[in-house]
Amino acid sequence: MSDILTEKAQIPIVPAMKDLFLADAHLINPADDNYRRLLALFQREEGQVRTLYLLGDIFEFWVGYEHVVFTPYVPILEALRRLHERGTRIVWVEGNHDFHLGPFVRDTLQATIIPEAATITLDDKRIFLCHGDLIDAGDRSYRLYRALLRSRFVGALVDLLVSPDRLWRFSRFLSARSKAKRRHRPRRDPRPLIIDHAQQRFAEGCQVVITGHFHAPFIEVTPQGVIIALGDAMAQSSYVVYQEGDFNFATF
Repeated sequence: MSDILTEKAQIPIVPAMKDLFLADAHLINPADDNYRRLLALFQREEGQVRTLYLLGDIFEFWVGYEHVVFTPYVPILEALRRLHERGTRIVWVEGNHDFHLGPFVRDTLQATIIPEAATITLDDKRIFLCHGDLIDAGDRSYRLYRALLRSRFVGALVDLLVSPDRLWRFSRFLSARSKAKRRHRPRRDPRPLIIDHAQQRFAEGCQVVITGHFHAPFIEVTPQGVIIALGDAMAQSSYVVYQEGDFNFATF
């Protein structure tokens, strides 16, 4: 995994400032409670955050068209733009709901986009970041499905043949079906899977592993390193603050 610290990160570091780690907001409608609370959080944090790490599925659905953004996401995109203008660097790990992030995220927000995972250096810590949807190496059908959706061919086909309005309506249909299936599917405890994955990353020299995707928040300190599962910024309103060398959960 490559280190993603680039010339864009060479801004003065203010020791008292903090870094935020957040995932799985699954934003849909600006009138939703979790959407409004996340907007309020970003507004409160303007000028106080060194780097905002978004670890995927911030949107319930996203495809980054060249000249179009989905109207329901204009308020949150504007809040992110203001954070960026006040000095916050944005690092965005693509999730399974928001990928092909596209020009607005890359150019307007000047975000560092991570398609799968990366190792970063924060202060003196080597930190592995991922969304988490690839942690289960045995789920081959999902990996194949994921690779197909993210392929250049499918991306070009969508750009050529599917209007943003039709794609948005189709995404809402798929989302409703997915939620209906999850209601009848027993949830397994993701901790063993996350911990096993983290141990592999520790063996590669990382000291902290941070993931989203599983909507199950926990911080576990082991002799090898620190494991952080972010929970979600939807029902749980959880995120992690890194400040003065420590990681701690917070809610908004």
